[in-house]
Amino acid sequence: QVQLVESGGGLVQAGGSLRLSCAASGRSVSTYAMAWFRQAPGKEREFVAAISPSGGSIYYADSVKGRFTISRDNAKSTVSLQMNSLKPEDTAVHFCAGARWTYDYSGNYYRENKYEYWGQGTQVTVSS
Repeated sequence: QVQLVESGGGLVQAGGSLRLSCAASGRSVSTYAMAWFRQAPGKEREFVAAISPSGGSIYYADSVKGRFTISRDNAKSTVSLQMNSLKPEDTAVHFCAGARWTYDYSGNYYRENKYEYWGQGTQVTVSS
């Protein structure tokens, strides 16, 4: 079993930055692809960013490309999401998720059902 705990959320003004962290425990996630999803009030959960086990492949939603950066430290079992130039529409609960690396991951990284482990989420609120 893998437990994921997010931190780093908060309230920030538009144009500001936040850095989210996801700490994994229970077993090593070095062989897992890791991702961030988010869910805004009244909306479905959506993909934000994902990173392969080695960090060699990275994927972003178009809405955050150029503003967000996902990274991982396998030695520390952590995944981070650096969020810059935040907008009010980034307001959401942000979730960390982990998926076993499989041959078809590159075509399915954005699918929620690809991910086996989920954190409880951390709230990000961006004021205008």
